[in-house]
Amino acid sequence: MTSNKKTLKPVPAEIQKLLDDGKIDAVEDKWMSHIEKAPADLDFFTAVAAGVAKADSTETSKILFQMLDDQLEAAGHWVIRIELLKRCGQTIMDKSELHGAIITCLRELYGERTHFDDMLEKVGLNKAKEDIPKTWQKADRLESLMAFDVGSIVRMKDKGAGRIEEVNMALESFKVSLEGGLEIRVGFGGAAKLLDPLAANHVLRRKLEDPEGLKKLAPSELFRLVIEGEGKSLTGAEIKKILTGVVSAQKWNSWWTAARKHPQVLNDPKNKRAYTWAASSEDAQDTVWDAFQVAEPQDQLVMLRRDAERDEALKKRMSIALWQEAKSVARSKPGLACEIWFNLERSGVTPPSDADWIPEKLLKTSDEPNKILAGIQERLMREKAYTLVRKIRTDWIDVFSEALWDETDAKALDMLSDAVFGMEKDRFDAFFDQLVSQPRKAPAVFTWLVERAADKPEWMARNPLRLMQQLLFANTHEDFASYRAARLAPLLESGGTLPRLLDHLTLEQAASALDTVKKSPGLEDYHREPLINAIHLRFPDLHQQKEAALYATEASIKEKRAELKHLAETEIPENREAIESARELGDLRENFEYHAARRRHEYLSDRAGKLDQDLRRVRQIDPSNVDGSEIIIGATVSFHGDEGETTYTILGPWESDPENHILSSESDLAKKLLGKRLGDKVDLPEGRHEVSKIEPWG
Repeated sequence: MTSNKKTLKPVPAEIQKLLDDGKIDAVEDKWMSHIEKAPADLDFFTAVAAGVAKADSTETSKILFQMLDDQLEAAGHWVIRIELLKRCGQTIMDKSELHGAIITCLRELYGERTHFDDMLEKVGLNKAKEDIPKTWQKADRLESLMAFDVGSIVRMKDKGAGRIEEVNMALESFKVSLEGGLEIRVGFGGAAKLLDPLAANHVLRRKLEDPEGLKKLAPSELFRLVIEGEGKSLTGAEIKKILTGVVSAQKWNSWWTAARKHPQVLNDPKNKRAYTWAASSEDAQDTVWDAFQVAEPQDQLVMLRRDAERDEALKKRMSIALWQEAKSVARSKPGLACEIWFNLERSGVTPPSDADWIPEKLLKTSDEPNKILAGIQERLMREKAYTLVRKIRTDWIDVFSEALWDETDAKALDMLSDAVFGMEKDRFDAFFDQLVSQPRKAPAVFTWLVERAADKPEWMARNPLRLMQQLLFANTHEDFASYRAARLAPLLESGGTLPRLLDHLTLEQAASALDTVKKSPGLEDYHREPLINAIHLRFPDLHQQKEAALYATEASIKEKRAELKHLAETEIPENREAIESARELGDLRENFEYHAARRRHEYLSDRAGKLDQDLRRVRQIDPSNVDGSEIIIGATVSFHGDEGETTYTILGPWESDPENHILSSESDLAKKLLGKRLGDKVDLPEGRHEVSKIEPWG
């Protein structure tokens, strides 16, 4: 039922003039005529009655309402009549008469329902007949309960459709038999919130009453029924859930493709992932065009690809608008201009070849082709641009090499890497080494590299220890957070990149690999233990290997000794006290403080043991040993190459800072440089260079 409080509309101008002229009889004629034409237009009747009461008398107004009420009762318009009574019943009749009229309407509407009389008594409609506000509250409750008679088809949120099997007056509950045989009881008080009565043509209702008939419907007709039944736009996943049991999983893709092709199917302008149903094909085209006109260029391209085939005239309007957009942004956003061109070409609407903004001209003459490529957002269109660059530019290999750092799509990276690797392997190797050395420089590219490495033994063999270390680093660093769950985590599993890297380790690298695996915070125990076992199986003599010297600066040695002292004299004793205090709290099995303190103890003991072990084999770096003739630990080395000058310093693992060109003496790049002399050629991440100067660090 609607609210009793209604804002009166103004009296129609024609009626107001009659009232102003005192022609009440003419107003009555208009009133009776309107009853015949539009008996449900209660806004008209209440506005006119108010005008009559003001111009003539409330008695005349009451007579008009009584005439309307009599006509509605005679014609059996019970829904309209009960709304009229709610708006002005106390104006028409006294309280006891109004109470009776309300009961009459309800009985006419619901009297055939099995439990009408019982529900009438249950809600107390036969009591306190003079309290009209409460009478309406009881009537509202009765109507809400009447929606759930035995046999009614309803939907329960998150549980699907079902049938009302029983109305239990004593328990004040409905028993609902849901799909799949589940039975559930819903109290009278919660029924209106939990149960949704389904209209006769609702898909969920028809799934129960006529499933075979639904299966025979064309995809577009079934799609329409779903949307109209829900009364809102729906995503593909929501539609699929509703049609479970009607469209099989095996046939879903073909059914979904066929349904979306219908010209009345539209994407919801407010939710790109949702779909709706237009009243007609023409309405659909108008809606698409209206949305297209206010959309951003990238969204317009999506709409061109998705909706252009609805109608040739619509396709032409879209193409012309995009053509004009491309011309206007050719200088400021050449990437967008290229992307528009490629999309128009794909749609069969190719602009003239002498246009100033064709991709061939923009990409061939630009001094910064990579900026244009980066401005092309759709991957397929970007790949077309890469192919065009390779065809029209002699420096395409340089463009591709730079694009390797900017590209984020895995398939496009495959294309670029295959091209560069196939033409200049040394260049690709230098890119690989730099990326492995500095993965944070391009998180998307590094993620792609470690994914592809699983199937490329030559990549894994190039620097397996460093690749392992950086993969574990990426798995915990915030720069890689968006790739962690879906792409990096699977690489730790059996058959992924990380386990496969073990086959490429040398005995010299195995100890560092084992230490890395043991300490990596991103590894769960079920990952860590198999990796440790695999390393020991591959290198059974690993524990017998003599520990090599660990080189470090005087400052780093002092810092580590101070840390060990703090651990031994402060943190570990404090932790022991925390364990004892936690032990006193009671049952150790569920003692959080105790277990936290024990975990802290394990960490501190492991850290202290590792520091003690490292300090036993540490050797202080002496820069005075650097005589400038040969690269040794403690040297700062300058290099000259075609790409310019660069400098690296080789210190110990405690000082390592690859992003600032400070290398650990245990890194693969440092090992490759150690022993080189002035004039020697070396391959750096920046390319091939010559050793031009060797001097003491610091």
